[in-house]
Amino acid sequence: MTGRWRITAAVTGATAMVALSAGLPAAAGSTSERTGPWVLMAQENFDRPLRVDGEPWRLDPQGPRSPWHVDAFDDDGEAWTKISGPLFKKQLDTLNVFRKRVAFGRDGWLTAEVAAVDKDRDGRPDSRPGLSNASLPGGQKVARISEPSWDAGVLIRPTRPLPPRYRVEMTLRGIDFGGKRQGTWDYNGRHNGYTREPCKTRYPWTFQGALPGKTRCQYPDVTKENGFYYLTILDYANPAPHGNPGIHYRRKVIMDGYYSDDERWKDAGTCNPRTGKIYRTFDGTFNGINALFVRGDMFREAANNNISNEYYIKTACGNVSMDKPYGPGGRFKQHLTSAELQPQLLPKASYRFAVERDSTGYTLEMSGPFLHTGQTTLRVHHDFVEDGRPIWHYNQTPGEYDGRFDRRLVHKGPAGTYITKHTWPKGSAYPDSFIIGDPHLNYYEGQAYVDDIRLYVPSNAR
Repeated sequence: MTGRWRITAAVTGATAMVALSAGLPAAAGSTSERTGPWVLMAQENFDRPLRVDGEPWRLDPQGPRSPWHVDAFDDDGEAWTKISGPLFKKQLDTLNVFRKRVAFGRDGWLTAEVAAVDKDRDGRPDSRPGLSNASLPGGQKVARISEPSWDAGVLIRPTRPLPPRYRVEMTLRGIDFGGKRQGTWDYNGRHNGYTREPCKTRYPWTFQGALPGKTRCQYPDVTKENGFYYLTILDYANPAPHGNPGIHYRRKVIMDGYYSDDERWKDAGTCNPRTGKIYRTFDGTFNGINALFVRGDMFREAANNNISNEYYIKTACGNVSMDKPYGPGGRFKQHLTSAELQPQLLPKASYRFAVERDSTGYTLEMSGPFLHTGQTTLRVHHDFVEDGRPIWHYNQTPGEYDGRFDRRLVHKGPAGTYITKHTWPKGSAYPDSFIIGDPHLNYYEGQAYVDDIRLYVPSNAR
């Protein structure tokens, strides 16, 4: 299926969905469960104690030898140094980053990545983010992702890269990472999910590099923007929280929530999956799910910095390329959101998110009691290359890609220029790894309850 979302009518009290797959060889002592054409290879339902919060913090040494090093767009990466000059290093030297990397689950198939900033450099993180056990009112065990301050991040990821063909899914039982509640951004003493202390800014990471003449508290405020990654596939093996610009260059497919009361989001649209009509996001509850295929042939201009890819979006209201206005009369210019959650129904109700990779491309799936539709399953597929439009870094091996979408990018900043000579060269390969949580060290604040993470492989892969 390469067109719109397929809407599967649901029966009251049950999510209508087909169990699919992912693929590592079964670990010794693990169990497998057949579900149609797929085999359950790994599952975590959080009924055993998590040891994450009790593990010691480690100072990130930064640089290429850091266990959390990725590339030139790292927290201390060459790209930011080139476009910012000495100012960026001076600003980065005002803080430390402390981290935890803790494997858990049967045979350690999952890893928690927790990070927090130490802004006063007193040798300990300024907040206590974490991943811990929690119980629902009925006694069911879940995991609580806790991020009490914006200058931290918490992720769940696979310990090893995902296999060539897979289905990965997670169940959400609670979410409090911003958005509206009962029609307002202000509730529980917070604004958009943030506590009301001053000086919650993006410092020191921006798409434009370091900002000359700006102190920490003069950087852009972040409390207008909150969110959560429900399930997203990245193009490298060891995702962890970092300054937020870097991840925009590393995503393949995305299912996330982004909740902003910024004026520019008045041009955003949300799909009503039942009617197929688009309404203004600001006119809804602002608890939407963005389901995005990241384009490998187009890049977004952000103050002369090509650090963010464009998106292609498929919904029950039509397909949208985000480089063009859409909707009646070209009224909308920002994200087309696929559906809206109803957080007030959790944890009695739940939402399930799944990503599948087969031999042709990626499928995004979401199930739950969405606004306007009730219990519904939404699915959409995008080929690796569809109508000449590729999914960014889709190839896990060099043989899956011939180099046709490689290009040179120029990243400009206040002090200089950084050049990416090859964005996607022939002979390259990019493993798949999923993330659940918050990957940003300078954005997002809240808590979420996650249950039942599963990994499937095709039955014939055994």
